[in-house]
Amino acid sequence: MALPASAEQCRLALLLALDVSSSVDAAEDTLQRQGLVAALTAPEVRAAFFATDDPVALAVYEWSGRYNQEIVLDWLVVRGPAELLTAAEIVAASRRSHNDFPTAMGYALGFGAGLFDRAPSCLHQTLDMAGDGQNNEGFGPQAAYREFGFDTITVNGLVVNAADFEAEVGLIAFYQRQVLHGPGAFLEVAQGFEDYERAMRRKLERELAPPVLGALPVDGRERG
Repeated sequence: MALPASAEQCRLALLLALDVSSSVDAAEDTLQRQGLVAALTAPEVRAAFFATDDPVALAVYEWSGRYNQEIVLDWLVVRGPAELLTAAEIVAASRRSHNDFPTAMGYALGFGAGLFDRAPSCLHQTLDMAGDGQNNEGFGPQAAYREFGFDTITVNGLVVNAADFEAEVGLIAFYQRQVLHGPGAFLEVAQGFEDYERAMRRKLERELAPPVLGALPVDGRERG
């Protein structure tokens, strides 16, 4: 049961960023959305959401080109199973906003920073940057971290290792060196979009389980 509003304390603002750039085809986008829904409703993740009496604030957005970010789920304070089910249903009903733009990761991170500016007040802030490619338009992640307010935001990564050419150009290494940000930041790897649900479920369990990620002494190089 949720605590009265006067007694509860939001422990984590969790923002999930979904890649809808042109490298993600329609079938892959479907797997991505279905994978997120399945992960949010998995028993292990549900238990992690409610591991303490303090709620979690959740939001989801999709990103691609420099001016192509759209909110999928606006901030929702998840106090109980009903709110978590509502979040999953909103994601399940969502439709892709763009499909023909490049990978502007710096702009996507800047958009996420703006969403945190109006997020509920929580003890910790975590942004999850999911993607299947490196930045190829505009400024990169490190410039975003310098220019936007990321001092209190941890950025984790979910790499979708979906094609041989991505492995060859070092997508995992790019995420490790350029995308992970903040104390305890870590990386999960999905071996193709068919593996998205497993990787997302594992990542959410780790982020949500007390103690909160930002307090963990992790070297930021672990991947699944």
